[in-house]
Amino acid sequence: MNHAALVASTLCFLLGFGYVLFTLGARSYRPSRFQFVVMAAGFAFQTLFLYQRGKVIGRCPLTNLFEVIVFLSWAMVLFYLVIGANYRLSLLGAFTAPLAFALQTFALISGLDSISPRMPVNPYLEFHAAFSLMGYGAFVLAGLAGGMYMLQERQLKTHRLNAAFFELPPIHSLGIANGRLIAVGFVLLTIGMLAGFGVGHVPSSFKLGWSIGVWLLYGGILVAQWVRHLAPRRVANLSVFASCLAIATLWGITFIGDSKPARAERSPGVRQLCPAAHV
Repeated sequence: MNHAALVASTLCFLLGFGYVLFTLGARSYRPSRFQFVVMAAGFAFQTLFLYQRGKVIGRCPLTNLFEVIVFLSWAMVLFYLVIGANYRLSLLGAFTAPLAFALQTFALISGLDSISPRMPVNPYLEFHAAFSLMGYGAFVLAGLAGGMYMLQERQLKTHRLNAAFFELPPIHSLGIANGRLIAVGFVLLTIGMLAGFGVGHVPSSFKLGWSIGVWLLYGGILVAQWVRHLAPRRVANLSVFASCLAIATLWGITFIGDSKPARAERSPGVRQLCPAAHV
């Protein structure tokens, strides 16, 4: 399949990251529309690619690891564009852009891409996969916001303020955005897991354990934050750790396109195992 839209999206994120590095190095960085426009353009190309892929395979483009990586990057950029202006987190794009660029570059050069055959669509499976991955996108962005919080707090404590410090968002805004991104991701992941019960298959104990473990980890962070009034610094530390764990779970998951009639009857559509998978 033509990857032109995905390549264009990846180049947009590279351009956005390069702009931030150049201006920070020149000590002339100021939040500008250029960075937001570049990120928005990258998101538009991502959306176009996923739409084209969906038309080709006749389903939600989450049938293999290549598509999952692109979808995860799309969800992450989506949440950045939604919250960036609301919480004065313009510099968060400097963290989001390189990660999106790295994920998509890996997807493009890894050779993981393949076109799955058209098969009957299982709506529960598609709903489950899409919402679970969107939840993971929110978790990853929460981890980035948590990392920025830790960076800013460290500079405040050591009194070693460099030029980048003065362009970082207010530490209070970072704490609020971090907590709300975790909450949004948890809700989306919960919806995805509930939809998984409608797929009609029992997952392996290992995959079910991973799913419940990630869900409990983020649920525990929220409970500790709201009930025990966990300090924003600890929430930031936990969100960074949890987001790294969430990304790591992608490597233990397989995505299998099975066109055999017997298997197709038992599992309609392309069999997909995604984070928090119930397939």
